[in-house]
Amino acid sequence: MTEREEATMKPFTANDPEAQSADILAGNIEQLKTLFPEAFSEGKIDFEVLRQLLGGTVEEREEKYGLNWHGKRKARQLALTPSTGTLRPCQEESVEWDTTKNLMIEGDNLEVLKLLQKSYSGKVKLIYIDPPYNTGKDFVYPDNFQDNIKNYLELTGQIEGGRKISSNTEASGRFHTDWLNMMYPRLKLARNLLREDGVIFISIDDGELSNLLKACDEIFGEENFLADISWEKRFTRSNNSKTFASLVEHILCYRKSELLAEIKEPRNEKSDSIYTNPDNDSRGVWTSVSYVNPATKEQRPNLYYGIENPYSGVVVWHPTNAWKYEKSTYAVHKAENKLYWGKNGENTYPRLKKFLSEMDGGMVPVNFWSYDDTGSTDEGSKALESLMDGKVFDFPKPHGLIQRMAKIVATQSKDLILDFFAGSGTTGHAVLDLNKQDNGTRKFILVQLPEPCSPDSEAFRAGYKTIADLTKERLRRSAQKIKDENPLFPGDLGFRVFKLDSSNINTWEPDRNDIETTLFNSIEHLKADRSEADILYELLLKLGLDLCVPIEKRTFAGKEVHSVGGGVLLVCLTTHITRDEVEPLAQGIVAWHKELAPAGDTTSVFRDSAFADDVAKTNLAAILQQHGLEIIRSL
Repeated sequence: MTEREEATMKPFTANDPEAQSADILAGNIEQLKTLFPEAFSEGKIDFEVLRQLLGGTVEEREEKYGLNWHGKRKARQLALTPSTGTLRPCQEESVEWDTTKNLMIEGDNLEVLKLLQKSYSGKVKLIYIDPPYNTGKDFVYPDNFQDNIKNYLELTGQIEGGRKISSNTEASGRFHTDWLNMMYPRLKLARNLLREDGVIFISIDDGELSNLLKACDEIFGEENFLADISWEKRFTRSNNSKTFASLVEHILCYRKSELLAEIKEPRNEKSDSIYTNPDNDSRGVWTSVSYVNPATKEQRPNLYYGIENPYSGVVVWHPTNAWKYEKSTYAVHKAENKLYWGKNGENTYPRLKKFLSEMDGGMVPVNFWSYDDTGSTDEGSKALESLMDGKVFDFPKPHGLIQRMAKIVATQSKDLILDFFAGSGTTGHAVLDLNKQDNGTRKFILVQLPEPCSPDSEAFRAGYKTIADLTKERLRRSAQKIKDENPLFPGDLGFRVFKLDSSNINTWEPDRNDIETTLFNSIEHLKADRSEADILYELLLKLGLDLCVPIEKRTFAGKEVHSVGGGVLLVCLTTHITRDEVEPLAQGIVAWHKELAPAGDTTSVFRDSAFADDVAKTNLAAILQQHGLEIIRSL
């Protein structure tokens, strides 16, 4: 094969869009350009034109309703700034790596959420988070984002610098501000990951409830607020409080869009117990609901009419209120014998029968969840202590709480569930256990900062250096417990571990005191301490492929080649390719690609420094392009 000028192999660089997480700002601008092309002039937005195109929907007042705080603009920008980090696979800490579809990711969740954008945008059905409550204690999330990856590594003691945290006390004057600056960009990124019919649940106490409501109204839209659920976390009051003892926590619930128009939850023994059959109705057990409308007769005059009591023959009118149904609907209810006037007709007004047989679609969820239905904080703590052989985590949620959310929202077998404040791993445990109950195949992604455990904590004494270590061990133990108690259960009980780190691709960081060494090190585009697996999974992330996508491996001309996602990505990261090896290597790749027959375009990737010379590189590119493999990149 002779050198051909048109045969190209475009290199990846640290500044390429493909080498970074999704550029959400650029995506937003492209969407705006598609909707309003007239508002763009020489590549810039003309806000005056855009204002004219939007007409009366633009807020013109100087004083606007909303939640504002110092740093909000920066927090919004943080969500739009791409990450240059990567997620490095850690197979040795994983369980059932080859088959599992579950993920456990160690890292600062802001950076991780950015890195997940390309691969998981619009794919998550349910998000549950239990973020740190604003109690005046230390925050462990980095707040200096000049180099967030370096910040994170210092924070967690992975590079020199150690643990750097700051107290968020009310005396600081930024008590609410610091918490909002931490939460806002994470929620913005989380929304992108939700499916259009997806739902997010957020646990919160009274301290930041009002602020979180306003922030979520802004991020998700007021019209997508579903509920402020009161969860009964305990059933005994504490006398430690000087005013009111708190028995409930809040769980805010928002949907992504109106595509989710209706939600129901399964019936259970407690809900079914309200159905009886005092009149031996042949249609089965029933309960009754009021026929009286909350609206007055003046407000709904079309619903105000007389109803005859069949027992007494008296026609009754409500003195102040209308009925719930139009007169024609009432006539149907009467004809179908669905009006209940009491055992002997002693009720002043009728009630409407609701039969259990009519409730097969489930029940509308309520906004009060008792500990009887979900478990309490005490039960969550006891269950974790039993599983982990000691108290290693304070106030874990009971997995019954997350399971109730999943039963309402994640009803399809393969739904994806995300928790990016994973803590002890309750969400992962809950998903594994729920799949065991109904033979589901729901998947989870957990994200947890590897925050160092305090040396005087029981977790540290039990051998857990970080909270993330505890999360992984809980997943292992809960999976093993399910396996031991249900040996025939065929479901996925594994998880893949990934860890946040700087990119595998070298960036130009000159050492002004040793330019010669810097130049020498920059010859190799990839960092010397990174493995093939590190590089391969960064490609998956940056090209938008699932981190659990199938990967196959074959050898051609003595060189290993990886096929990702059935041939969507072909990767050869060998360190040396001679001119003589180009032909058999390229022909092997071509034959395999033909066998795989992927539906879309294939991207082929090689290590740039592997080629003996430019001729070898150009010849390989030429062969691949001649056989339809047009997209060829080098690292």
